[in-house]
Amino acid sequence: MKTKAAVLWGANQDWQIEEVELGDPVAGEVQVRLAASGLCHSDEHVHIGDMPLFPPGGFPFIGGHEGAGVVTKVGSGVSDVQEGDHVVLGFIPACGRCRMCATGHQNLCDLGAHLLGGQAIADGTYRIHVGDKPATAMCLLGTFSPYVTVHESAAVKIPKDIPLDKAALVGCGVTTGWGSSVYSAGIGPNDTAVVIGCGGIGQNAIQGARMAGARNIIAIDPVAAKREFAVTMGATHTFGSMVEALEPIRELTWGMMADKAIICVGRMLGEYVAEMMALLGKGGVGVVTGLGNVFDMDVTLNLFEFSMYQKRLQGSIFGGANPRYDIPNLLKFYMDGDLYLDELVTKEYPLEQINEGYADMNAGENIRGLIRYGEADW
Repeated sequence: MKTKAAVLWGANQDWQIEEVELGDPVAGEVQVRLAASGLCHSDEHVHIGDMPLFPPGGFPFIGGHEGAGVVTKVGSGVSDVQEGDHVVLGFIPACGRCRMCATGHQNLCDLGAHLLGGQAIADGTYRIHVGDKPATAMCLLGTFSPYVTVHESAAVKIPKDIPLDKAALVGCGVTTGWGSSVYSAGIGPNDTAVVIGCGGIGQNAIQGARMAGARNIIAIDPVAAKREFAVTMGATHTFGSMVEALEPIRELTWGMMADKAIICVGRMLGEYVAEMMALLGKGGVGVVTGLGNVFDMDVTLNLFEFSMYQKRLQGSIFGGANPRYDIPNLLKFYMDGDLYLDELVTKEYPLEQINEGYADMNAGENIRGLIRYGEADW
């Protein structure tokens, strides 16, 4: 079928709205008509060249990996969903069979090896073409298009009474942030937790810390509006920088320092690690959720303090969450009023304004921008 998509033709170029040819689902795939797509910073990493595509070049590229919608077509052999079902697209496919899935780590599913390659999991061919050129879709989803054809392992069925535009957010940002606190950091009751970077992921890390029962939740961000919003998500204290927060955290904790810290900045640099770890006390856990340039190798860290205070530095993808369990579970929290989703969307955009949406994100004006699809797009 012919539809439209936001396409990159190269790093540091503007997104272009192009007509694309989307293939029908083959065995093991489904086609989904999307209601919405979140504007996530990970796509910006491709845009600015921090995250290379495979094979190298990988353009044209269709962005977007945070979406929800209604199943419109089903390929042979699909048993998990049927036409008319509502689904959230998990940007990490979960096969349920590999070693990582079988041991409860679906966020590390072996199928993740395909995510930046563009070739469909089902048969190794390209599902989307722009003119006569095969296109790489972000995380094999490409939600910057009103229709997607995806592998069934990426489609998580949800109840039909959940608003799809809000459900889209748990496909990446909400779950990544919440899970970074609850799973990766392991925040518990009475902990002092620090969240560095209060964008779409950081605000949800704050929510995770609140729901985990943290006593003190310190939000750090240079943008005043994000610090103010962090209070509505559960932050108890806010600061503009890690340096500014250091002594107040020492005073607040009677010299013990923080138990857990999660860094969710939009563009991660190695020098931030030492600053984060300095906020932690003995046995503290620092979690790196933010992404940087994939070729960066240098990290600043006080190794003596790291060893002698027995601190831990932890990486995190999708917040350590299991998409097939945590996506529906978080939506239950939302329907119960415990998880805030409505408040996260700062501004909605039609697909044609995607460059404006990312400009607003980079200017610090959005917590989460949302591409809204409607009748004119379908």
